[in-house]
Amino acid sequence: MDKNISFTLKVWRQRGPKEKGAFATYEMKDIPGDTSFLEMLDILNESLVNKGEEPIVFDHDCREGICGMCSLYVNGHPHGPATGATTCQLYMRRFKDGDTITVEPWRSAAFPVIRDLMVDRTAFDKIQQAGGYVSINTGGMPDANALPIGKDIAEEAMDAAACIGCGACVAACKNGSAMLFVSAKVSQFALLPQGKPEAAKRAKSMIAKMDELGFGNCTNTRACEAECPKCISISNIARLNREFIKAKLKD
Repeated sequence: MDKNISFTLKVWRQRGPKEKGAFATYEMKDIPGDTSFLEMLDILNESLVNKGEEPIVFDHDCREGICGMCSLYVNGHPHGPATGATTCQLYMRRFKDGDTITVEPWRSAAFPVIRDLMVDRTAFDKIQQAGGYVSINTGGMPDANALPIGKDIAEEAMDAAACIGCGACVAACKNGSAMLFVSAKVSQFALLPQGKPEAAKRAKSMIAKMDELGFGNCTNTRACEAECPKCISISNIARLNREFIKAKLKD
């Protein structure tokens, strides 16, 4: 059984995108080690509400490591110190008794703070919308093997599709680049025959939208890959560059 720990929690508090923010300090006592990080924040919020204070605003949904909404910067790491995990999969047993834990929102010009630890990530939605649609023949029901796809290619496409669009790559990048996210979304279609008809338009449109929304450029420091909760490979960035160059050559 995990032992209880006590620690100091420093949390970024900010009332809105145009307001000046600052850290607030809270002393947390006897938190069980098997408590998840978000459950710990729930405990803190309950105590704040009981004292008549405003609870901390943070994003969450599935709490199963699927949606990526639990986008917190914990002790200098997007999603916290656990490798290949989201914040909701982080447990207090990762920390030591007496630690100071610092919690911040994503830091990116393209992800403005809404309040406290919640940021506006609609920029990612706009990039995906710029990618458009996938053409498909909706005639008679095709056989399951009508479009044979090699196992290696299928697995590579599925690895790219594992991206949950949380924004950890942007938060980790010193330039605030969204290249890992965009490359994953482009790769999952570029590798498959269903994605070929719109391939050129997709690569150009998504990169153009990324630049328009204020994301930075990629300088290949690999911080995005190191901090990605789904371990998306930067080899996808190389594929995105190839897709973009092929599209420009067709022009």
